[in-house]
Amino acid sequence: MWKNTEVARRLGLAAPIIQGPFGGGISSVDLVAAVCDSGGLGSFGVHHLDADGICAVASQIRARTSGPFALNLWIPLEGSDDPRIDDAAFARNATLLEPYFTELGIPMPQRPARFAPPYAKQIEAVLEARPAVFSFVFGIPSSDVLARCRELGITTLGAATTVEEAVALEQAGVDMIVATGFEAGGHRVSFLRRAEESLCGTFALVPQVADAVRIPVIAAGGIADGRGIAAALTLGAQGVQIGTAFLACEESSANPTHREMLFSREARHTGLTPVFSGRLARGIQNRLREELEPHAAELPPYPVQNWFTGIMKKAASEQARADLMSLWCGQSAPLLKHRDARSLMAALMNETSLLIEGPFS
Repeated sequence: MWKNTEVARRLGLAAPIIQGPFGGGISSVDLVAAVCDSGGLGSFGVHHLDADGICAVASQIRARTSGPFALNLWIPLEGSDDPRIDDAAFARNATLLEPYFTELGIPMPQRPARFAPPYAKQIEAVLEARPAVFSFVFGIPSSDVLARCRELGITTLGAATTVEEAVALEQAGVDMIVATGFEAGGHRVSFLRRAEESLCGTFALVPQVADAVRIPVIAAGGIADGRGIAAALTLGAQGVQIGTAFLACEESSANPTHREMLFSREARHTGLTPVFSGRLARGIQNRLREELEPHAAELPPYPVQNWFTGIMKKAASEQARADLMSLWCGQSAPLLKHRDARSLMAALMNETSLLIEGPFS
């Protein structure tokens, strides 16, 4: 009966398991389709895509699976939609990073007209694509956007890192909340207070959020097997969102070096840092982090820093240089066992059923 939660019923899932959306080009249509066809909710992070790219991805997913899927966007936070950075600040950061560009054998980039696609056009594309689920992080969409989602039959999922954020999402009319603990890999998606002041563990956060709101709660952060799912459901969640375990699967667009690092001993040592993107995020500790950390206060904010390091990461990936990449990874990495999404989904369902319902489920 654990599979028949409100989250599963409303989204039409065989089990209340959601694949975490990955930004920066490491989401993939293959992974979304594999998760959807296995009874979960596949998710694709589209914040790096322009409007045409978002529509194209939605079409590709529909061509691969008939299951419901989610598109995920980042809500503009602190002027990130079109950040203001003067030429002097841009040049200072370019000078700081130039030795790495030289080491990778790539030229220093010229300043672009924009550092990221405009959010207004992205959200229109998501609404046009009309996925079953629109998930988002770093804030709350406007009341107009939420109203249009309801009119179109799009379920909305908003991420919260604190009880206050969860309450704000419910009051705005969001359908479900992803309660995200600091164990999660990738970015800390706080929006009411600084991310550094919003560090609550998943299994402390989930029951507090479940007690504070009436809408369904989905647990995220540090969950990689049936034990984590069973624990989350016991604490009041009606579903789970799993990131690192799916990122490690061959269907994801994470490069092979990144995926192998998730299974390595180094994955036991993750940390939160803003140096890779300009926002606090959890990844495997490496040389780039160690060398940039003393300059953290000087680095430009997201998405400027993310634009710089994104160019570096592409070259580092091609050269299998794990020391110069952002290696997003959650604290559950030491639990990883599966390298393909269908096997992972089957194991998650079987393990959880055995734990909750016994060997005859």
